[in-house]
Amino acid sequence: MARTDTTVKPRAVVFAWAIAAWSAAAAIASANQPYRSPAALAADRDARAIYVAEYTANEIAVVNPANGAVTRRIALPEPPSGLALSPDGAMLYVTNAAPSGCVRLVDAASGEVRATVAVGHTPMAPVLSSDGATLYVCNRFTNDVSVVDLAVRTEVARVPVVREPVAAALTPDGKSLFVANLLAAGASDGDFIAAAVSVIDTALQKSVATILLPNGSSGLRGLCVSHDGKYAYVTHILARYQMPTTQLERGWMNTNALSIIDAGQNKYVNTVLLDEVDLGAANPWAAVCTADGKYICVSHAGTHELSLIDRAALHAKLDKVSAGEQVSEVSSSPGDVPNDLSFLTGVRRRLKLLGNGPRALVLAGTTAYVAEYYSDSLSIVDVAETGRPKVRAVALGPAVSLSSARKGEMLFNDAALCFQQWQSCASCHPDGRSDGLNWDLLNDGIGNPKNTKSMLLSHVTPPVMSLGVRDKAETGVRAGIKFIQFAVRPEEDAAAIDQYLKDLKPVPSPKLLNGKPGPAAVPGKEVFMRVGCSACHPEPLYTDKNSYDVGTASGIDTGRTLDTPTLVEVWRTAPYLHDGRAAAMTDVLRKHNAGDKHGKTSGLTEQEINDLAAFILSL
Repeated sequence: MARTDTTVKPRAVVFAWAIAAWSAAAAIASANQPYRSPAALAADRDARAIYVAEYTANEIAVVNPANGAVTRRIALPEPPSGLALSPDGAMLYVTNAAPSGCVRLVDAASGEVRATVAVGHTPMAPVLSSDGATLYVCNRFTNDVSVVDLAVRTEVARVPVVREPVAAALTPDGKSLFVANLLAAGASDGDFIAAAVSVIDTALQKSVATILLPNGSSGLRGLCVSHDGKYAYVTHILARYQMPTTQLERGWMNTNALSIIDAGQNKYVNTVLLDEVDLGAANPWAAVCTADGKYICVSHAGTHELSLIDRAALHAKLDKVSAGEQVSEVSSSPGDVPNDLSFLTGVRRRLKLLGNGPRALVLAGTTAYVAEYYSDSLSIVDVAETGRPKVRAVALGPAVSLSSARKGEMLFNDAALCFQQWQSCASCHPDGRSDGLNWDLLNDGIGNPKNTKSMLLSHVTPPVMSLGVRDKAETGVRAGIKFIQFAVRPEEDAAAIDQYLKDLKPVPSPKLLNGKPGPAAVPGKEVFMRVGCSACHPEPLYTDKNSYDVGTASGIDTGRTLDTPTLVEVWRTAPYLHDGRAAAMTDVLRKHNAGDKHGKTSGLTEQEINDLAAFILSL
């Protein structure tokens, strides 16, 4: 008999709860946990004001750069996820972190909303054309970019990209928009998987190139284009996912990188590591070039730092190694560079910031302002200072004590937990979800890599791990600290991470229409029930918490039973099956179900398969 959990809500209530929780999250945080959580920044041309999107406060703070004081706040109905400022400084363009995505046109002087333009699911990273006529918006969960005509205040096009676009930048001539896709797409059980940068031709309003980064590239967060238009730079994690997770030294598991793209030819150039031989620089986030072209500035969310990279010295070194010149003990050819932890020696200055969780970064002249998400602060650095520039910080609000969940979220994203700071929990679980890669963890043997699982609902769907080798999520959290972070931490840290993960709420699927299943999902539910999917995936958690041999285990795991995963938010966790062999849900149902051991799908029509997939992806 399938186990049931009497503490969970009926399915209809779960959907309503998820949608309400998503739209009201910041309001709850503001009322009960007054954190600011600065997530995006904009600066006016004359550096008279810095605008700060305060994610969990549902506000925009206006900061005086001269003294660091918050002069006023602009209230919003949802969490602000991105900011852009008109060339004359009169209008703010604010994206909202919500399924019903929109851009609000906010009068910068009065704070009044002048217009609202509907866009995609969870819009972010708005980019304004130099003439102020067009706004480009990354729609993270509809996997596309909105083109907004600001004269008529309407979305005029949607351009599909790869997967979860989270950052973008225009070339100076406005002809190309480079877009960073957070995660890789496709099956993960082969020899190569990597995230990509999409290039959109703004005149044609379509993607004209997909630039794959090196094998194992994931977690793209920041992207900028040099002011001369020659290069684009993108920050990301470079995972060594094909190695068993036996150690961390010298970037054995995760390294942290900056990739260089020839913006004129839409061509990958090379990747440099931001780490050092014995000290990681985890979770690189924003990237910005100074106006004079001298530096590339990179914030590091996991190690609370700012990298200042000398562009001329970087490219001189890359040119030398391209010519076959030995430039370090490791690098004598371009292929050596992505494995060279010393390549940036003498090229980069690494500055410790004063707050926790630096993410967004904006330059006003030569002064860098860095938004520190967890300490509710801005660090301020004049990058033109030689040697080690002085760092100062300003608070965005009064200091508040950390709740257990807030502390857990901070620790989950903090590489200080990790030996030599190579990675945080979020390196493989961005936002508590999955990086889409296969890792050979040692908790179930060696030589049998598994796809990273989302942490959502893990504490209410035991056991955990694909083979169920951990009895519950609490055990998995503590094992992860010890055997993946290679650290010893106090029990209170693990308990705080537990609380953060327990508090994760499912994001409503982009397949829903106004919060309800779409036309294909309705008949898909009937197929779901008819072919037996509901026997192992019953409402409301869509798992019975049991393990079965469904014929998909392979290699040394052949014949072993696999834990039944929840299907809640499964739309977000491709690729599918324990080894990521199925790129799409239809592949699970059509290609990888020998003998109907994983539901009786062999007799279904093409339409029924598509309807069934639509229903599952709406959960």
